[in-house]
Amino acid sequence: MTRKRVGLALSGGVGRGPAHIGVLLTLLEAGIPVDYVAGVSAGSIIGSLFCSGLGVNELLAQRHRFRWRRLAAVVLSPHGLVSFAPLARELIAVIGDRTFDEMAIPFAVGVTDLNTAEPLVINSGKVAVAVHASCAVPGFVVPVHHQGRLLGDGGITCNLPGSVARRMGADYVIGVDLLAPKLRPRGGPLRYGLEAIETLVERSGGGLDAVDCLIRPDLAGYTYFDFNRFEDLVARGRAAAQARLAEVRAAVFATDTHAPIAR
Repeated sequence: MTRKRVGLALSGGVGRGPAHIGVLLTLLEAGIPVDYVAGVSAGSIIGSLFCSGLGVNELLAQRHRFRWRRLAAVVLSPHGLVSFAPLARELIAVIGDRTFDEMAIPFAVGVTDLNTAEPLVINSGKVAVAVHASCAVPGFVVPVHHQGRLLGDGGITCNLPGSVARRMGADYVIGVDLLAPKLRPRGGPLRYGLEAIETLVERSGGGLDAVDCLIRPDLAGYTYFDFNRFEDLVARGRAAAQARLAEVRAAVFATDTHAPIAR
C-alpha cells in the first residue's frame, strides 16, 4: 500500500508538553507512521525523546523528569532568572549526547537568533544544545551561545514548525498546537493583554497555516506551569488525536497522492 510521508510539527507550550506524548501514543497505536519531526521549545523536548528511538513505555516512563526542579536552576545573571542547563543534562542522561545524524528519525529544532530576530532551524550538531536553546524564553531563561550566535526560544519566530517538517520531506504534516489562547474570566485589562501575547506567539511564523491537519488538545484550565499534571496532559493529547484519527488515516494511506487533504 502506498502512503504519504508524515511529518509531525510539535509546538511550544512549556509545562503542557506531555500532551504531545498523548498525541504520539495515539498515532503509533493506530499504525500511523511518523517519518519526520520538527519541534519548538517543549515540542523539541518531546520530539528529541521520540526521535532518539524511545518506545511507548519509555516515553511514559519519563514523567519524573517533567519537574521544574529537574529542568531549571535559579541563577544570578543579567541574562536571565533561571538556567536550563539542567534540562540539557537530563536530556543527555536519557538519550545520550547525540548528534542529529545519530537520531533514529529525522529531527529538526526551531530556535531564534536573539541578535537578529531571525528564525533558525538546527538539524546538525548536538541535539541537547539545540533543545536547550529552543526552550530559553528571553528575559526569563539565560540564552545559549552557540557558533557565534545568541539563541533563544524558537516560539518567538515560529511556534509551530509545520513548514520545517514539510521541507524535511513530509507530504502530509500534522501540527500539534499547545497554546490555543483563551480569554480568562478574571484579571481585568491584563487578561486581554495576555491573550494578545499568546495569540502573537501561537501565530508566529505562520505555523498554523503550514500544516495539513491541526490537532489542538483541550487545555482550558491548564497553566503553562502544570508540571505535576503529566497523566492528565497525556490524556488530553490522546483525546485530541483520537478525534482526528480517521481523517489522518484516510489522508496518509490514500492511494491518490494528489487527492485534496482536509484541514
